[in-house]
Amino acid sequence: MSRLTFLYHPDVLLHDTGAGHPERRLRVETLVAHLMSTDLWSAMDHRRPEEAPLEAMTAVHTSPYLETVERTIANGETLLDDGDTRVCPASWRAARLAAGAAMLGIDLACGGERAHVFSAMRPPGHHAESSRAMGFCIVNHVAVAARHAQRRYGIGRVAIVDWDVHHGNGTEEIFWRDPSVLYVSLHQYPLWPGTGAASDAGDGDGRGTTVNCPLPPGSGEQAYERAFRERVVPALTSFGPELLIISAGFDAHRDDPLANMDLRAESFGRFTQMVGEATSRSLSAGIVSVLEGGYDLRALSSSVEVHLRELSAA
Repeated sequence: MSRLTFLYHPDVLLHDTGAGHPERRLRVETLVAHLMSTDLWSAMDHRRPEEAPLEAMTAVHTSPYLETVERTIANGETLLDDGDTRVCPASWRAARLAAGAAMLGIDLACGGERAHVFSAMRPPGHHAESSRAMGFCIVNHVAVAARHAQRRYGIGRVAIVDWDVHHGNGTEEIFWRDPSVLYVSLHQYPLWPGTGAASDAGDGDGRGTTVNCPLPPGSGEQAYERAFRERVVPALTSFGPELLIISAGFDAHRDDPLANMDLRAESFGRFTQMVGEATSRSLSAGIVSVLEGGYDLRALSSSVEVHLRELSAA
């Protein structure tokens, strides 16, 4: 059994996306209430993160982009892009807290404690590119975490495994040419944002350290496990990461309203087990898992519970 730390700050509930928006406060509010009703809650350590400093975020985002986001929110505007990344006055703090949680996760995983960590924060982050907000995402938290691990703790090889049902175009873009970060994505394809073809593998020195596993609508646990066995596990084993970060989206659940996959809550436990086993020999730190998508409240809560139980056993 590994020490498991749960990161949460109630101020992320103040990020108001408006009526009818799927990325709403009830996602995390319901998740926390569910976990509090289980034996997991008292078994976990609990920490509140602080806001990420600007210099940590500029390691993956351009300064003009961050300045524009802060100014737009301060001016009272409610939309950061031409789609659905909605904001309110509390959104900038929520995004910085979520990035700060990912950084705290790195501190706990790499700073001597080797804890496994789950960050239950919002808004999600994996669609945020270096200079663009997208898909509910403002700051790319897992990217901030990866750079923090490298700069603060000298981690040479970071693997990010993203099983959110939507391709993490932002994380891919940020590390597209970077051989020190392996980005692996399993996602429904075709589906918004339309990226993540199997042939997209990085460029320059980073050629081969982007691994996309697009799966057709209706895919269930059998199809996912095949992708893990044939592509994800070999990529992780070959890369030999010192640190594993999980972009933990749970919207490939069969009940999620934004996609068309056929996973159960138990599927995410199996995925956790497989990536843990694939990296167990190379890791020099704990595993950091960061909440991304998942929009059916009951499915999200049960899936995270299964994920955390398996993570605590890794």
